[in-house]
Amino acid sequence: MKLAFFFPGQGSQTVGMGNVWYETHASVRQRFATADRILKEEFGFKKTLSALCFNGPDEILQETRVCQPALFMLGYAVAEHLKNSEMFKSHTIVCATGLSLGLLTALAVADVWDFEAALRVVATRGRLMQEACELQSTGMTALIGGTAEAIEQLCKEFDLDVCNRNCPGQTVVGGVCENLKAMQAVAKERGFKLAVPLKVAGAYHSRWMQPAREKFEVFLKDIPFSAPALPVVSDTTGEILTAPDVIRSELGRQLTSTVQFEQCLRKCAAFGFDIGLECGSGNVIAGLAKRTDATLKIQSMAEPKDLEVLKN
Repeated sequence: MKLAFFFPGQGSQTVGMGNVWYETHASVRQRFATADRILKEEFGFKKTLSALCFNGPDEILQETRVCQPALFMLGYAVAEHLKNSEMFKSHTIVCATGLSLGLLTALAVADVWDFEAALRVVATRGRLMQEACELQSTGMTALIGGTAEAIEQLCKEFDLDVCNRNCPGQTVVGGVCENLKAMQAVAKERGFKLAVPLKVAGAYHSRWMQPAREKFEVFLKDIPFSAPALPVVSDTTGEILTAPDVIRSELGRQLTSTVQFEQCLRKCAAFGFDIGLECGSGNVIAGLAKRTDATLKIQSMAEPKDLEVLKN
């Protein structure tokens, strides 16, 4: 069976995430323990990542500096367990990708970095993005329905950026919170079914992340990169990432560029995978895939019981 790995991004975190995996698999517990140590010693976490994932509080787990390493750690640990399991020997991984932060998880699973190096990259990314969010009150809104022309007009009129093109009929825009509220007030009049404010700290993948991008690019200059051991599809270009220098450049550019996840999903579909495995918390990517191409089958691996799909 041909499989593809998918890794979720910020917004899919929930209190209790990974708890069953932790309780039932020693390899997952080991990754949690390593993350707890590194984040406490090097990034000043007062509570362990394990405690925050399992017990919250939700407002702390939602912080950019916390939820990014949390989602990375869980996604990596689940994918690692799958790759090493006996049932996986009869399957082939044909590609991997991720939504925003999830792209870094995909790169780590493809051996661009080892777990500890990748965790440091992710934790630094999360810290810098949170710092950028604190410079100005910005946010994001999901627009459901509407035309590309209507979205372009709203962005021009209210000084917003297109942050995500997630799937047909779902686009996320970002900008100053005051402008987003004004836009939401007229969205239905402009042909949109819904305009839903997202629970995020700022306008990710927009010009407002430029301060984070500049610092992150400086940080990445000294980080060793290896070529991916399997095809990894960029979530902003829909192209396969191969050369280490290209990946390094892409990770900086990603912070201020529109996520083209519909395009990314279609590129992955071209690999002809039988089942996609969404490793981590929730089933956001499975939902986006269903709206993009009804033939795409993506299964959440939020809990060990979800492994049953690989036994059929």
